[in-house]
Amino acid sequence: MTEQDEDRADALFHALADRTRRDIMRRVLAGEHSVSALATKYDMSFAAVQKHVAVLEKAGLITKRRSGREQLASGDVDAVRSVGSMLTELEQVWRGRIARIDELISSDTTKEN
Repeated sequence: MTEQDEDRADALFHALADRTRRDIMRRVLAGEHSVSALATKYDMSFAAVQKHVAVLEKAGLITKRRSGREQLASGDVDAVRSVGSMLTELEQVWRGRIARIDELISSDTTKEN
């Protein structure tokens, strides 16, 4: 991965590391929501929810648009897929390591017999 890819991965995983932001993602992936409507769902200030939305937006996981006085947020499915792809890559690395360990154990067992 390039340095830019690594920075993007850091931003994505940082954004998704928080429970509230993951919940916001679930909501905006299901449909567009105003930031004020999202704020009513959480036991925190409107400003705190705005900050969570800003982190998700900076990571590229959501987009916002204005409609009159409201800011509407929607989830970016492609960005979520990129997170899934990154996790799949990591899983493949670990599966490769596990397969190598299995090979080593198997060869040691064969040598003992």
